[in-house]
Amino acid sequence: MQMVAASKMRRAQQATLASRAYAEKAREIMAFLAAQPGRNKMLHLLLEARAAVKNVLLILITSDRGLCGAYNMNIVRAAFDFIKRADQPVKLITLGKRGREFVVRAGKTVIADFPGLGERPSILDIGAVAKIAIEEFTTGQVDRVDLAFTNFVNVLVQRPQIRQLLPLQPPAEPIDAAHAVYLYEPSPEAILATVLPRLTELQIYQALLESVASEHSARMVAMRNATDNALELMDGLTLAMNKARQTSITKEMLDIVGGANALRETLAK
Repeated sequence: MQMVAASKMRRAQQATLASRAYAEKAREIMAFLAAQPGRNKMLHLLLEARAAVKNVLLILITSDRGLCGAYNMNIVRAAFDFIKRADQPVKLITLGKRGREFVVRAGKTVIADFPGLGERPSILDIGAVAKIAIEEFTTGQVDRVDLAFTNFVNVLVQRPQIRQLLPLQPPAEPIDAAHAVYLYEPSPEAILATVLPRLTELQIYQALLESVASEHSARMVAMRNATDNALELMDGLTLAMNKARQTSITKEMLDIVGGANALRETLAK
C-alpha cells in the first residue's frame, strides 16, 4: 500500500504543480477584477460584496477512503472550527465520503454531496459543484462561499486551509497604478459573464488537486509508519518467541539431566 500510494502521489503531485501557477495567476486576475472602480451588481453578480452576510456556504474537500493518517481529521477539524466561529448559519457541499460522514453525524446541513470523484479528477468533475455554489450565491441563498481543502506543501507537510471563494476579494496590497484598470472588449458584462464562472470553477478544481496530492502523501507516510511499526512489532515478537523457545529447551535439558542423574544413582545402589 505504501508503494501504491507513492506512485499515485507522484502523479497527483505532478498534476497539482502543473496547474498551480495558472490557478494562482487566475486568482490574481480575479482579485484585480474585484478591485476595479465602479464594480457593482450590474457589472457581475460574482463581484457583489454583500453589506450583511446572513448565510455561508462551505465546500469541504476530504477523501473517500481512510488509512491516510490525520489527513481527514485535520481538515474536518478546521471546518468545524470555522463553523463554530461563524456568526451565521453554514451550509455545506461535501466532496468525499469521509467529510460527509463527519458533518452528517454532527447534524450539519449538507445541500449536495459528491463522492467518488476518483484519484485523477478532471475539470469536468467540478462543473456541478461550481454550478451549485454560483447559483446559491447569485440567487441570494448565501452571501459568501468558502473553500475548505488541504494545501499540498511537500510530501511531509500538508496544511488545512479555508479560503473565501465568493464574492471575489480585492488584493490585500494596493494595486499598482499601471494595472489599476482593465479595458474590456466587447464589454465588461460580456467578458465577465464567461470568465468569472470559469475562473471560479478553476479555483475549486485546483483545491481538489491540492487535496488529492495531500491525501496520497499522507497515506504514503501513514503506510510507511505502519510498516515500520509492524517490523518493530515483529522483531519484538520474534525475540519473545526465541526467549520462550530457549526457556523451553533449557527446561527440557534440565529434565533430561535430572533423569540421567536419578538413573545413575539408582544403578549405583
